[in-house]
Amino acid sequence: MRHRRRGPKLNRDSAHRKSMAANMAVALLEHGRIQTTEAKARLARQTAERAITLGKQGTLHARRQAIALLRNKPITYRLFDDIAPVFKDVPGGYTRVTKLGPRQGDAAPMVLLELSREVPAASSTSTAA
Repeated sequence: MRHRRRGPKLNRDSAHRKSMAANMAVALLEHGRIQTTEAKARLARQTAERAITLGKQGTLHARRQAIALLRNKPITYRLFDDIAPVFKDVPGGYTRVTKLGPRQGDAAPMVLLELSREVPAASSTSTAA
């Protein structure tokens, strides 16, 4: 039975669905916006907003939970160092979804999923002289 199971199945098994959500959330955090179908965007939005909330906590435990959620250490470090401070005063709603219309090939509803605030580029560790 599927009692209390959240989210759509998207014709994938649970491992594929979780990996896809993590990969799309990583792409969103890395690039600031992604274009995808509406159903996939809803799933990626949940994962990305959960990760940003963990990034705002800033604790070691939250960092480890974010690494487990996103499965990508470099993006998790960027989340905690660059992205989460931008949203420190925002109580939620870190992303926005803009409808783009149907896809040419199969008429799937396409959307643009983006972060609601501008995030600075990745901080470099080297100093320019």
